[in-house]
Amino acid sequence: MTEEFSHVDAEDDAQMVDVGEKADSRRRAVASGEIRLSDATLEAIAADEIGKGDVLTTARIGAIQAVKHTWETIPMCHQIPVTNVETDFEVGDAAVALTVAVETVGKTGCEMEALEGVTTGLNVVWDMVKASEKDDDGQYPTTAIEDVRVVEKSKSVPQE
Repeated sequence: MTEEFSHVDAEDDAQMVDVGEKADSRRRAVASGEIRLSDATLEAIAADEIGKGDVLTTARIGAIQAVKHTWETIPMCHQIPVTNVETDFEVGDAAVALTVAVETVGKTGCEMEALEGVTTGLNVVWDMVKASEKDDDGQYPTTAIEDVRVVEKSKSVPQE
């Protein structure tokens, strides 16, 4: 039997799903995405030559903060006890890729937290490099955040 959850009540009003009766379990979610950038910007990031400072360290902090505050930005998302956050950046030939892994022990999953971490981390990269990405018309012809998705989700019941 599949449990059915709904974010609407009998009168079709929005509501938070009640997870109070669910057992705690160890949960993990991993999300990834990338920001496509110009070759010059990618080289500047790799050499730590962006005028605003250390792009990847700043983006890492932003990603972790976003994970911890997801419940404040996603309507009806439960506040969960985040037990671990891992961030991994890779500066490639055409993009900076970011993977965020989130772990918790609780009654609900952490996919939204992983997604928030990725999108915020990539937004921070954009903010840090936007001056070098802008063309003469003030546009961003190369810059694009792409392929944001959950790549892993797991749940296991802790042993007593």
